[in-house]
Amino acid sequence: MSGRTRMALCAAAATLLTACALLPLVSPAGWLVQAAFLLAIQTGVGMAARRVPLARPLTVAVQALAALLLLTVVFAGRQAIAGVVPGPDAFRYFGDLLRAGGDDVSRYSIPAPLSDGIRLMLVGGVLVIGLAVDTVAVTFRSAAPAGLPLLALYSVAAGLSEGGADGLFFVLAAVGYLMLLLAEGRDRLSQWGRVFSGGPRAPGAEPSGAVAPVRTGRRIGAVALGIALVVPLALPAMDGGLLDTAGRGGGGGSGDGGTVSAVNPLVSLRDSLNVDEDREVLSLKTNSTDISSMYLRIVSLDRFDGTTWQPSKRSIEAVPDRFPTPSGLSPGIKRTEVETTIRAANWYAQNWLPMPYPPSRVDISGNWRYEPLGMTVVGDRRQTTRGMTYTVRSLDVQPTAKQLAEAPEAPEALQREYTELPDTLPAVVASTAREITKGAANHYEQAVKLQDYFTITGGFRYDTEVKVGTGRDAIANFLRDKEGFCVHFSFAMAAMARSLDIPTRVAVGFAPGTPQGGGKVTVGLKDAHAWPEVYFEGVGWTRFEPTPSRGSAPAYTEPESSDSTLPDPARPTQSASTGPSASASAGESCEQGGPAPCASESPAAAPAGGGDGPRWYPALAWALGGLAVLLIPSVPLLWRLRTRAVRLAGQGRTPSDVALHTLAVWRELTDTAWDFGIAPDDSQTPRRTAARIVRLGRLDPPAADAVHRVADAVEQVLYAPQPRPPAGLAEEVRRVRSDLASRAGRAARLRALLAPRSAVRVVWGLAERWALVRRRIAAARPTWTRPSAPGQRG
Repeated sequence: MSGRTRMALCAAAATLLTACALLPLVSPAGWLVQAAFLLAIQTGVGMAARRVPLARPLTVAVQALAALLLLTVVFAGRQAIAGVVPGPDAFRYFGDLLRAGGDDVSRYSIPAPLSDGIRLMLVGGVLVIGLAVDTVAVTFRSAAPAGLPLLALYSVAAGLSEGGADGLFFVLAAVGYLMLLLAEGRDRLSQWGRVFSGGPRAPGAEPSGAVAPVRTGRRIGAVALGIALVVPLALPAMDGGLLDTAGRGGGGGSGDGGTVSAVNPLVSLRDSLNVDEDREVLSLKTNSTDISSMYLRIVSLDRFDGTTWQPSKRSIEAVPDRFPTPSGLSPGIKRTEVETTIRAANWYAQNWLPMPYPPSRVDISGNWRYEPLGMTVVGDRRQTTRGMTYTVRSLDVQPTAKQLAEAPEAPEALQREYTELPDTLPAVVASTAREITKGAANHYEQAVKLQDYFTITGGFRYDTEVKVGTGRDAIANFLRDKEGFCVHFSFAMAAMARSLDIPTRVAVGFAPGTPQGGGKVTVGLKDAHAWPEVYFEGVGWTRFEPTPSRGSAPAYTEPESSDSTLPDPARPTQSASTGPSASASAGESCEQGGPAPCASESPAAAPAGGGDGPRWYPALAWALGGLAVLLIPSVPLLWRLRTRAVRLAGQGRTPSDVALHTLAVWRELTDTAWDFGIAPDDSQTPRRTAARIVRLGRLDPPAADAVHRVADAVEQVLYAPQPRPPAGLAEEVRRVRSDLASRAGRAARLRALLAPRSAVRVVWGLAERWALVRRRIAAARPTWTRPSAPGQRG
């Protein structure tokens, strides 16, 4: 293996090892396999370009073009010309994906779901960094500065990770960079033979210290490792989404542990809930006679990892004309259909549509999609709610306490998914839940007792000024301190309900707004809210309200006894707009996204296939691409096999045929030696060339005699008046090739077979033909286009 080949492989390996630091940021991690495959192709293109050889800038350009084509095939095949060549539509699609990826990065917490936009940013970023490392270290043969793009990649991962990048990923990045430095050092020292191996020493003397190049390599490695150690420590961990553009985390870091952690940017955007001016987000008109239960739901959070609640990644489809009956709702439950017309403010750009739950129909213009499991509507192709007016028909489900109490167990699959809790959850959460619900006969009574504990009996206080923190002990600390806002109450009740095997999730949206004149209801920034939803078989997902002084307690949570201590469920416990509630509110820091909605991204990641039917273009493009990937590396092998067969074929009968055959055999002999590392020298005579091949190839006497016989035949053809070359020259070349192969190592034999050096003659031949074509075109130009000599007519 040559030095440059070794360095190219080490450069690719160093890039992939450093890219491993990005693994904790996104889930799942399959993007790294795809990035490794594309990076291998990009590296192979660079190795081939340097072997030709091409000029350095042209080598970089060829690699960049290969990377662009690869990204086009993978991400924008439908928009590209023939599925491969990027056109205007493909570049526009790339721009849309990058913008969507940037939005996803700002919305999601760690680990973020692997959307197409984030995947393009990750895979494309790895290819760009890989190209930079390959260019600096291999093309321009300077491995030390190649640590800068590697350091940039690692610094991004360290800065985005909560608490900095893991030590294992630092070790991997350091190993990759040192491996690249060692490969360069080995390549440089090998060019000087034994000069830098140390001078002679007396018998018994200790070995001399490291010579200058080794000491320099060690110093470079030490400096690079020092920078890589110091820079991540100087980069702060970012709370909330992957990138908190507002620059405020909404409270202390992970070390304070004083309060419960919230989902994504919910808690980090807490400051927007404390604004003095309550900006109008939505205005609505409804035919409902009781707006106290008019909660506008945006998204549900159903995945809990011990520190944060997050939405699951689910598929989306076309919005149906009529939504299906909500999951779990049986015909025996009383319900009425409510029609609500909602108008979004011009500044409120939310991807998810706020709607009363459960919706049965939505009339809205624009590009929208439907997520069936959560019964939510999401904008497609950057569609938002900005200035939109839409009408929602929803069901006002009115179960009785008896129906909820007699509800059977939920299906096993649903029970398993919505009661999952991490092992790291403090034991005090479950023990407190069991103590509070002692004596409850069913899940309904347990849920009501949990709600009463937070709103009435537990002594909790509503406060949006509490310091927000993170950590697995956050819920336990919240239960101890007993102060917080709706995010803390809803998250704590949901975790405690799950510990009792009650299927629970958290909903994010808006609490009921404030009635205005003319039947209008205004929903403001401070109405942003979060609440738990409990599943009861036969009723479906049912709202509970554990936050004191916020929203309204549902009627079905009031016991059917006259001496109930629960507040009147028909009216809010306090005006829904008097104080801020927590949710994914973007507030003033989210001019484009507004309150909670913009900060809390819903589960929709992989859109389900539309109704256009299967497309054969991508399949064909992938098939052709796969075939090309298999065939392109074998082109040099196939060319050499064909060329060798033609050159060593029969020599003919006429003197001219014999002469041509002899010269072709000689060319095959020199190319064979070239494939095994003996470069040709056209300035030497055949006799000196033969002696050089015998000496450098260390051939045995029979093979050496074969080389000289072929050289004598060539001299006969070139210099004798009547050449008489001997027969059997083809067998002589085969004997020489066999001896060269037997003396070469395994790597050298594979290289001579799969990547023969003499294959570069194809490129040279094409260059000569192109030059000939240009000369013929120039010679064929009309004479009137040439300048006339003095005295001649034009």
